[in-house]
Amino acid sequence: MKKFCLVIIILLITQIISFAEEKKVYLNEAINIALKNNIDLQAAQINTNIAKNEIKTANRLQNPSFDLYSFIGASGNSEPKQIGLSEEIEIAKRKARKNYAESNLKLVEKNLDYTIFDLKMDVREAYINLVEAKSILDTLEQQKDLQEELLEVAQNRVKTNKSPEIDAIQAEIALNQLITQVNSAKVVVKKALANFNKVINTPDNIQYDSKDNIFSEENNFEELLTPPPNKKFPNFSEIEEKSLENRYDLQIAKQEIDLAEKNLSVIIRQRIPDLQISAGYAYKLAKYADNGNFNNGAYIGANLVNLPLFYNYTPEIQNARLKIEQAELKYISVRNKAIRDISASYERFLTAADNLNHYESKIITGSENLIDTSIKNYEAGKSDITSLIVMKQSYKSIIIGYTQALAEYYNSWTNFLREVNNEKFIVSDI
Repeated sequence: MKKFCLVIIILLITQIISFAEEKKVYLNEAINIALKNNIDLQAAQINTNIAKNEIKTANRLQNPSFDLYSFIGASGNSEPKQIGLSEEIEIAKRKARKNYAESNLKLVEKNLDYTIFDLKMDVREAYINLVEAKSILDTLEQQKDLQEELLEVAQNRVKTNKSPEIDAIQAEIALNQLITQVNSAKVVVKKALANFNKVINTPDNIQYDSKDNIFSEENNFEELLTPPPNKKFPNFSEIEEKSLENRYDLQIAKQEIDLAEKNLSVIIRQRIPDLQISAGYAYKLAKYADNGNFNNGAYIGANLVNLPLFYNYTPEIQNARLKIEQAELKYISVRNKAIRDISASYERFLTAADNLNHYESKIITGSENLIDTSIKNYEAGKSDITSLIVMKQSYKSIIIGYTQALAEYYNSWTNFLREVNNEKFIVSDI
């Protein structure tokens, strides 16, 4: 019975997945969809409202107390009855709490900005990885088609006794190898597609797919929000300080210092006593009054409460100062790591651009013509099948390597933007 139920559940899930709408999108569309509908982002945005409410909480007034005093027994007959209100007034505490809450709101907003930026970069990376996987699959499928044609040529040559039978065997083995590579590439595409939708993470029943192809006349640099590799990149010294100013993690670390300082102010002010005032109506019945009359009137009182005599919050103050020191050290650490991360991403991008330019100028050019010529030479009996298969495998490696170089170039740019925390970074023309 359990197995039957499990099968039913799997079938239902399969049906739900199969009915999911498929939608192809460009990179910009994917980013906008994620910003609008991403569930994790929506959850993070709630923190802003929570922090705003905490400001109101920090600025609250204490609720009053209702007081009733009535003595019971003969000893209290001569004492007046009292009905009134008492209010505890905090001295120099509300403003400190409010400042702390406002500083926390700024921290939450900076974290939200970082989350939004990080989501954009995640979508870019997942999109590029999907485009890369699909492009490699497309290349392998094209190679498989070519290998099928080569097998047919080899079989025809064997039938006409123009080539030995081993040519057809070699061609068939090479085709089977390509088939397994195509099948593996399809799995990679499915995984990249699933990860892309996982990053977008919307509640709608839509499966998003990339619309771009990594290969085009202009290599989709504009569509994939990446500068062409022939752009001149500025020196590291020109971008270092500006990049550090834009870094969200540095802004967050600096805000954490401010929050720690505001927290110290809140704790120090706990040493200030609070004022409690009370007022109300008092009366004494005629039979208990010395003059035999019903006497009534009002009362008012004031008290200092929470005097720091036995406990003066010294451990809390010490810890608050240590947290400031800790936040300052964290800021220094984040800044040092940021410089190294920016430098590493800078070098990675330059290397990726150099590799891509090398592929386009020295490796790709003429490769397709070489394959066409090799096939014609084999058909004409001017070369053997082994040489042709080796040539085709080399060509396949070149195209896949070029695809990976393109993807690395796109991803290295995204990585650089992630490190400088500026998605609108502009590279000057040569």
